[in-house]
Amino acid sequence: MELQVSHSVCTKIQKVSNIWKNKEYIEIIRIKLCEWKGVEIIEAEACPDHIHMLVEIPPKISVSSFMGYLKGKSSLMIFDQHANMKYKYGDREFWCRGYYECYILGKPTSSVRV
Repeated sequence: MELQVSHSVCTKIQKVSNIWKNKEYIEIIRIKLCEWKGVEIIEAEACPDHIHMLVEIPPKISVSSFMGYLKGKSSLMIFDQHANMKYKYGDREFWCRGYYECYILGKPTSSVRV
């Protein structure tokens, strides 16, 4: 049985940046990274300064290691594509520290809103 987890992650600087104007790029990164780890995205939404995701994580991957992977690799991919952002975000950290998670055990996913 795979674990279904709802996540919310925020950017380090709470301003609408140029990257959020291209939501398709954020979605491509998110889908690609989840495919590489074998994580299924059930539902996701990119808001102006944060992302909500409902994902199904295989048992061999811990939630914290997946979130570290997702935030770390996506930051690198964003800064590779948008090199001028490293001056705004400094040390190449795009996301805030931490994340919100909510486990969906035994609940139908239709009853959960992302």
